[in-house]
Amino acid sequence: MRSATTILCFFNNSKKILFCSKSQQVIRNLSVSSSTKMRFVQFRLKAGGLPHLGAQLSPDGDVFDISNVDHSIPNTLTKFLGAGGDVYERAKRLVASGKSVVPLTDVDLLPPIIKPDKVACVGLNYSGHCDEQNIPHPREPMFFSKFASCIIGPYDDIQLPVISNSVDWEVELAVVIGKKAKAIRSDQVNDHIFGYTVAQDISARDWQKKRNNGQFLLGKSMDTFCPMGPAVVTKNKVDANNLSIKSWVNGKLKQNGNTSEMIFKIDFLVSYLSQIVTLYPGDVILTGTPAGVGMHRNPPEFLHKGDILESEIEGIGKLKNTIV
Repeated sequence: MRSATTILCFFNNSKKILFCSKSQQVIRNLSVSSSTKMRFVQFRLKAGGLPHLGAQLSPDGDVFDISNVDHSIPNTLTKFLGAGGDVYERAKRLVASGKSVVPLTDVDLLPPIIKPDKVACVGLNYSGHCDEQNIPHPREPMFFSKFASCIIGPYDDIQLPVISNSVDWEVELAVVIGKKAKAIRSDQVNDHIFGYTVAQDISARDWQKKRNNGQFLLGKSMDTFCPMGPAVVTKNKVDANNLSIKSWVNGKLKQNGNTSEMIFKIDFLVSYLSQIVTLYPGDVILTGTPAGVGMHRNPPEFLHKGDILESEIEGIGKLKNTIV
């Protein structure tokens, strides 16, 4: 939605005007077709209140307050995905109706996924990340996990733990599961994915590598160690195997890769994991990071208080987190 004086104009992805009106109270049908890139967000009004489930039609677009229009639709994306039935089509119709549009400036974006059943992560899944360590490419995926409690929003602060002085960055494409999956084949995976978002696998390298007897969990799961967002983009609008993926620290480019560098592709990863555990709607899978992390620079670089960490994936969005 764009505005000029008191006139409100709605555009589609081709920047063609769908309609203009002089009041938000005038409701017309929007073109929410198969060509529309639906972006699901969680937000809270700056005026306060409970979390809301919303949708955008563009990265900087205003927010359609889905759960405020139809109170039978869950107000979190995790519950929304678990509801099944026609809830997705009902949400699309609400967006098409143009009801309850909230200016982006009036909301605080939350993590798009809140309290998933699990957050699974894949290590050593980019060729460049293996090469920067001078290690062979793995023959099978290496999975580990993060506690869901460390998820924060796209613009929230990352807290440096006092027990670590080696906190590092890892921008990652995150898969969001939309339908329960158990022991599925690779050619069935797409039916079980809802969409994709941007994540940071923040890592305390000393705890990951030297402490906790070599187990990754604690070094990966400290408070605020999983910024995520700003939106979950529906799967039909993302070529997940060919996306630019980048991160910056204080404006300096640190990682500059492409998801095409993944050693194990997403359909294989999801199928593989589903043989071991049941994947539930709202579960998140971080798919690995490209070269350029701090630990493997010469000399090594780590995050400090006051640093600004930015993480971007083409077609999905950008995180911006301050280190405190």
